[in-house]
Amino acid sequence: MFKVQIQPKWTLHAADGRPLPPKLIELLLGVHATGSLAAACRELGLSYRYAWGLLQDSQTLFGAPLLRMARGRGARLTALGERLVWAEQRIAARLAPTLDSLASEVEVELGRALSAQAAPPRVHAAHGFAVETLRRFLDEADAAVELKYRSPGDALDALRAGACDLAGVHLPIGAFERDILAHYAERIDPHGDRVLHLATRRIGLILAPGNPKRIAALADLLRADVRFIHRQPGSGARLLLERMLARQGHSIRDVRGCGIDELTHAAVAAYVASGMADAGFGLETPARRYGLEFVPVASEHYFFLARASTLDSPALSELLAILRSDRFRAELGKLAGYDAGRCGEVQTLREAFAAAREVFS
Repeated sequence: MFKVQIQPKWTLHAADGRPLPPKLIELLLGVHATGSLAAACRELGLSYRYAWGLLQDSQTLFGAPLLRMARGRGARLTALGERLVWAEQRIAARLAPTLDSLASEVEVELGRALSAQAAPPRVHAAHGFAVETLRRFLDEADAAVELKYRSPGDALDALRAGACDLAGVHLPIGAFERDILAHYAERIDPHGDRVLHLATRRIGLILAPGNPKRIAALADLLRADVRFIHRQPGSGARLLLERMLARQGHSIRDVRGCGIDELTHAAVAAYVASGMADAGFGLETPARRYGLEFVPVASEHYFFLARASTLDSPALSELLAILRSDRFRAELGKLAGYDAGRCGEVQTLREAFAAAREVFS
């Protein structure tokens, strides 16, 4: 089976048309991660001399340095160098899910043209780190999958229309479980659908390093001095935040936004890391990856909904085997804020969630 990879790539040009030197962004990312120019060179397989030449050429291009060396303290990026790293992170966080979804679609079409193989499982789910890990495991097993990143509501619509086999959904654990489940109730068949557990995960406030604005609770988001980066309307995180604020007598319209809505948790974290927002609402995993502060607000179940008959089909056998493997569970367990203890278990809605017994009574 062919594997399609589509990578986001960008550059910028000086007034005279000169572009950024090749490998510069990768070098800056390496220094940002390791705090050492020598360590970054080793990771990239570059000679120290070549890397230093890149930095000198870049300083000529920008008229300002990107890196400062400190005896005995390694290297650190200047403000300009940090901005270039943040630009790379934001571009990747915003575009990678869309490109991964497109790559999956192209793979499926190529497979259909080249062989008479059976249709692969169709997975529609919001972008998340557990689904990202599942896609990687399927690739390693050379197993085809048609993956589309969509909001929970759109995924459930696709399930009802027969356009997907697995619809990714997440429900908060505790006080808001019934509220959010009721929001999706018309798109769920409580008798014919089954819950395929993936993981539980923590969600909360993603804050700038050191939390300089001293943001400690949702109510702090309404302060005039706090800039907040929103998720797009319809996303599960946005829906949960709206309901939590409403329960406290507030409206999300009273939160001072940054003028755009991001499409993924990683993009929210990258936006905060860039310094353009003081806070966002999202998963713990990207907050830790970007070296940000994280204040947990809730935990939630992340799972797939599927028709009971579909779970017994040969098309899903390999995917189910991966979900139930010790290796996959261990990999999910490495993600900050994730618990994969029930990964691969199948239940009815009423067995899985106490709120389902009320919503679908």
